[in-house]
Amino acid sequence: MVWHGQEALHAVVHHPLFGVGITLGVYQMAQAAYERTRSMFLQPVLVSMIVVIGLLLLAGLSYEEYRDSAFVLTVLLGPTTVALAVPLYLNLQRIRQLFWPILITLAAAGTVATALGVGLAWAFGADHVMLMTLAPKSVTSPIAMLVAEQIGGVAALAAVFVLITGVIGAMCGPELLRRFGIHHPAA
Repeated sequence: MVWHGQEALHAVVHHPLFGVGITLGVYQMAQAAYERTRSMFLQPVLVSMIVVIGLLLLAGLSYEEYRDSAFVLTVLLGPTTVALAVPLYLNLQRIRQLFWPILITLAAAGTVATALGVGLAWAFGADHVMLMTLAPKSVTSPIAMLVAEQIGGVAALAAVFVLITGVIGAMCGPELLRRFGIHHPAA
């Protein structure tokens, strides 16, 4: 049996691990580009999303096919989030030193971010499902997906809002802190 280029490409694109491969490969390249330039516009998650979407469109792959082929990454989001406890534990002394500023900042910022996001969406006429999808946008993806689903939102869209929130925060946060004269490393 002779493989032609188009048949081989079709086999690769529809391989069960295609989504994992392009996601990890594109992210690694985006991370390398960001490390070289430190440009806020080359945030690895942002670049990865754009490139992966472009590749899916070029390959003619639907989101459902991509989601199925990248399922293992979705499954690993939960344990990855739990693994964040390790650096927290390793920095427990520093966290204890800054406990009250951290607690106050998280409570205030979490409340304002949620209220502002839901309030703006409500003001622009978003329906109840969209409001419930936006509400948990300032937490980790696995938690946002679970919360959104439990309160009547769309889990997959909640994960997108978490990513957008994180990318915007990573792009704009350091500059905002600098403009407000905040130079403390803890900030």
